[in-house]
Amino acid sequence: MLRVLTPLLALALGAMLVPAAGLAQGGPLRIEIDEGVIEPLPFAVPDFVAENAAAAEFARNIARVVAADLAGTGLFREIPAEAHLARVTNFASPVQYSDWKAINAQALITGAVSVDGNGRLNVKFRLFDIYSEAPLGDGLQFGGSAANWRRVAHKVADQVYARITGEGGYFDSRVVFVAETGPKNARQKRLAIMDYDGANVQYLTDAASIVLAPRFSPTGDRVLYTSYESGFPRIYVLDLATGGRRGLDDQPGSMTFAPRFAPDGRRVVFSLAQGGNTDLYELDLGSGRRTRLTSAPSIETAPSYSPDGRQIVFESDRSGVPQIYVMPASGGEARRISFGQGRYGTPVWSPRGDYIAFTKQHQGRFHIGVMRTDGSEERLLTASFLDEGPSWAPNGRVIMFTRESAGAEGAPALFSVDITGRNLRRVPVQGSASDPSWSPLLP
Repeated sequence: MLRVLTPLLALALGAMLVPAAGLAQGGPLRIEIDEGVIEPLPFAVPDFVAENAAAAEFARNIARVVAADLAGTGLFREIPAEAHLARVTNFASPVQYSDWKAINAQALITGAVSVDGNGRLNVKFRLFDIYSEAPLGDGLQFGGSAANWRRVAHKVADQVYARITGEGGYFDSRVVFVAETGPKNARQKRLAIMDYDGANVQYLTDAASIVLAPRFSPTGDRVLYTSYESGFPRIYVLDLATGGRRGLDDQPGSMTFAPRFAPDGRRVVFSLAQGGNTDLYELDLGSGRRTRLTSAPSIETAPSYSPDGRQIVFESDRSGVPQIYVMPASGGEARRISFGQGRYGTPVWSPRGDYIAFTKQHQGRFHIGVMRTDGSEERLLTASFLDEGPSWAPNGRVIMFTRESAGAEGAPALFSVDITGRNLRRVPVQGSASDPSWSPLLP
């Protein structure tokens, strides 16, 4: 698949983004993304220019985060600073294209940072196509508090990524997950949240009770999860801004789990186990009205809406072993879409609507895989002792999941992989972690 970036005339990212005046357009750079091995695009990111003394440390750090974001995709390769022939000391100075060509840079990112008297950052950047000898798109500038400097860096990287690949970025996002401590047979679990790259970890609950399966709302302001604090699994919704939470659908004698928001954020689909049977239900968060979606003697669980909210993919053992099914969001007849050997589970619809990610167990190995929404083109991306629980990046290009190592000392960790199966990476989280859920891009 060939992605060609056309120059961007205007971008609307909310109040944090305004055009930087007087910067021309050009391009395009190209990255060819296919199923095989690609050659990463060489790029250079000199330290951003500090326009006042208070900005010096931010200028260095922001450039480093931008470089790490891009290099971490596997699509880009940074040319180290010691190889640079040119030095960028003034944001407005002309680019010496010959110096960058000499070190085989294809893209150059320059930037400048200032800090005003109120401690607010102003960050501007430009992207250059070295071989076309022209800027690629308009220069942009971002404003934000000094405490949010990493977010500003992620926003810069998102724009560079989008301009070169033609796809949306995913760096300015967060991940909610289960942080785990203690021995394998007595683990303590609590909800935590972090930047997509493992930075800025914060804990959302204590370890007094087991928590499972956190799931972001479509707007990233709430989290659904399952807690055992009552002794039985029950779904809660947590408001990230206030820290307030409430239980959902408390039915005596029942257990509720595996929740997920609808794309409109007003409904939740989940599994309810009662009287020895497990079916899927939908709950209207405003009215509290509950609708039963399946009625079968089998176990129906792990539901996930399509991006348009019209269908639900889920896991069921109605065929004898767990497989993947799709049905209308209002319930009704389900069609099976997984037919390979092994057991399938935890299906999740891509935010782009083109793929469904899943966990597969076959011949003693666990895999993260993807298939088209009709079940065709199944492709396994990973293989290990235990891989499970895929979650999509906001742009539908990368999947994060849990990988647990074998043995008595085995522990879970978070990994990510590109949907082509390339660029398998461990997410740098201190301690054990499981059950990731990727947020949408932050506003």
